[in-house]
Amino acid sequence: MKYSYLRLHIGILLAGATGLFGKIITISELPLVFYRVLFSAILLALVMALQHRLHRLPWRQVALMMGCGLLLSTHWVCYYGSIKMSNVSIGAVCFALVGFFTAIIEPIIDRHRPSWRELLLSLITVCGILLIFGFDTRYRLGIAVGCLSSLLYALFSVLSKCVQASTGRASSTMLLYELTGGGMLLAVATLVYSACEPQAVVVPPRHDLIALIIFAAVFTIAPFLLQLQALRSISAFTVNLSYNLEPLYTITLAMLLFGEAGELCAPFWGGIALILLSVGVQTALAIRDKHKA
Repeated sequence: MKYSYLRLHIGILLAGATGLFGKIITISELPLVFYRVLFSAILLALVMALQHRLHRLPWRQVALMMGCGLLLSTHWVCYYGSIKMSNVSIGAVCFALVGFFTAIIEPIIDRHRPSWRELLLSLITVCGILLIFGFDTRYRLGIAVGCLSSLLYALFSVLSKCVQASTGRASSTMLLYELTGGGMLLAVATLVYSACEPQAVVVPPRHDLIALIIFAAVFTIAPFLLQLQALRSISAFTVNLSYNLEPLYTITLAMLLFGEAGELCAPFWGGIALILLSVGVQTALAIRDKHKA
């Protein structure tokens, strides 16, 4: 169990840097996510081929995994759209709502009674988001899109856990087909986008290309493999609530690299404090429950 938590938090640390690429990469969110998914899928497929782990799967399993990938890619488009509409800190902190949405979605899909403890901890996070939401009207559109991205990610996480449990496939296999499904959707969407917006830049310049390759190799494949491995022994709610720590890493890096601290005020930090409180309490309770069991 302790190794599952270690994998989870290493993944969170790596994921905390992903929001920075929304600022570093200049192309818009749709082609950004398309190239991220494309490069990640190619790199992962190459690694798996060298390890002789590419196998033909039943079409039903492939369809289920690719369906999860559609949710994942749409989440990414909304997430980076939120960053470009506001800033890195706002886009990252909206991700903290994933725990709240998971506390509602997971009992419905798994057909069990909701946990009042999970709902209460999630509401603490919601209070933090509401504090942040009202601090500046300039960022409300970015916050709204960020909230949508967290809803999509919660749905992806719960369904991905169900699919992995039903298929029994390795985490790397799951991720490869999820990336493939998402990439197919994004390829069509990018073509439509380029046709509707001829002036939009969809072919990345050299500095974007280098950043996208690093993004795919280090900050996409590793965090998601670690998360899928953690989900084998940790509940989706605990995993997603723990990912509320991601904004802390992202905001710290954004302040250091982009000087965003001047854009943030007291309600923002109050909201962050509430989010961290919910994560700390849930982690402590989850560890205590495992020891009792």
